[in-house]
Order: sequence, then structure tokens, then C-alpha cells
Amino acid sequence: MAKAKKATKAKKAPAKKAAVKKTVAKKPAAKKAVKKAVKKTVKKAAAKKAPKAKVKRKPNAAFMKPMTPSVALAAVIGSNPKPRTEVTKKIWEYIKKNKLQDAKNRRMINADDKLKEIFKGKKQVSMFEMTKLVAGHLK
Repeated sequence: MAKAKKATKAKKAPAKKAAVKKTVAKKPAAKKAVKKAVKKTVKKAAAKKAPKAKVKRKPNAAFMKPMTPSVALAAVIGSNPKPRTEVTKKIWEYIKKNKLQDAKNRRMINADDKLKEIFKGKKQVSMFEMTKLVAGHLK
């Protein structure tokens, strides 16, 4: 009996949809109302998905604070107090100018005499380890 009930429900549902479509098709005013409703929902959905305006990031005050380099670091970047961002830029300028980046593995920096003092006597350091070692030379 359960199968028979399901079959009758399945037959009735399409008939109802067809009847609704016929009544909408017969009434042009109803078609316009349906179109307006669809447009409103589409506009609302588009308005919700609009991205928020991006706010310009403020630089972190800790990075912008001028730091005094040690004597060993001053030989590479100069003795004037500079923010950490500038110190990193100056070190990279020095590395590229003197071609101290390893040819095979570009993440590694080969130390010359000046950089060996900063790198605690190591001949080669990764770029990530370099920033850690440079931080120890800033006050």
C-alpha cells in the first residue's frame, strides 16, 4: 500500500506545477510580478556578496623604531640608527652587490669577512637564520 500512495503523490505533484504554470502564463501581470521578484532577489544577493572596502594597513611601530647597529653591522649598513626594515634592505643590497648568494641554493648566503662577524663565524647561513643573527646586532 505504501508504494501505491507514493505513486499517486508523484503523479499529483507534476499536475499541480503544470496548473500553476498555466495560470501564470495566462496572466501577463502575474508574469511581470514574478520577474520583478526575481530581479529583487538577484539584486539583494549581489549586494550581499560585494566585498568590503579595504582599509590601508598601518605599519607596525616596532618595525619602524630606529635601532642602533653594532660595530660589526655598522661596517655593512652604516652607523646611523635605522628601522629594522631598512636594515634588512641594506643587508640585501650588500649581499647582491657583492654576489654573496649561493648560485645553486639561492636561500643560502655565503659570508665574506664583514658578514662572518655578524654570522658568528659561519661561512654560510640561510636567509631566515640571517635575520635572526642580525637581530642580535641591533639595540
